[in-house]
Amino acid sequence: MDKKQDYLECESSRVFSLLMLAGGALGAFTYMARGNVFCNAQTGNILLLGLALGDGEWRRAAYLLIPITAYGLGAAVSEFLPVPVKKAGKLRWDTLLIGFELLVTVLLGFVPEEAPYQISQVAVNFICSMQYNTFRQAEGIPMATTFCTNHLRQAGVWLVKGLRKKDRTYLKRFLQHGRMIVLFVAGAAAGAVLCRYVQGRAVWGASVVYLIVFLDLLYADLKKEKGQLGRVPSGH
Repeated sequence: MDKKQDYLECESSRVFSLLMLAGGALGAFTYMARGNVFCNAQTGNILLLGLALGDGEWRRAAYLLIPITAYGLGAAVSEFLPVPVKKAGKLRWDTLLIGFELLVTVLLGFVPEEAPYQISQVAVNFICSMQYNTFRQAEGIPMATTFCTNHLRQAGVWLVKGLRKKDRTYLKRFLQHGRMIVLFVAGAAAGAVLCRYVQGRAVWGASVVYLIVFLDLLYADLKKEKGQLGRVPSGH
C-alpha cells in the first residue's frame, strides 16, 4: 500500500472497521431475533436451494429464491444508482447508501416481534448486498464489510508470505485482515447481548454505527472533500 496515496473518506480503514462492526451486529440480529438465518451473504441460501431442488422440496426452493433475489437486486441497485447520484453532485453515493441503511435499520427496530421474519431478513439481505458492492477497498486493500470468509483467506495468505519473506508489509496486511475479523466478532457479540435483552430492537446497535459513519461521510462530502465528489473510489 502506498502510504502517500490520498484516499477518500469512504475508503478509509476507519469507515471499513465501523462497517464491519455493524455487519457482525446485523448477523447476530437476523440469527438470534429473526429466524436463525444469516443474511449478510448468500452462499448458505444458494446451497440450501440446491439441496431443496435435489430433494424435490419445491416450495422450500421457491422460498429460498426470495432472499437470493433480494440480494441480487441490492447489487443491481447499488451498481445503477451511483451514476445519477454523481451527476446530481450533492453527496456521494456512499454517503447516501449509509443514510439509507441507517433509515432501514431504525425502521426494522419498530417491526413487531410477531411480524413475519421475512420482512427483516429481506431488508438485511438488500442493504448488505448494496454495502458489499459499494465499499470494496479500504485504502487500496480489497475488503468486505458484511462477512469474513475472504478476510480469513487473506489473513492466512499474508501471514505465510510475511513469515517466509520476513517482510513487515505482509505481516501488516495479515493484521489488517485479522482486525476486521475481530471487529466482526465483536459486533456479533454485542448484537447477541442486545438481542438477549431487547429482542428485535437490537438492530439499533447497527443503527448507532451507521449514524457515526453517516455523519463522518457527510462531513467529508460537505467540507473536507467538497470539490472531489466526482472522484471514484478504488475498486470501482
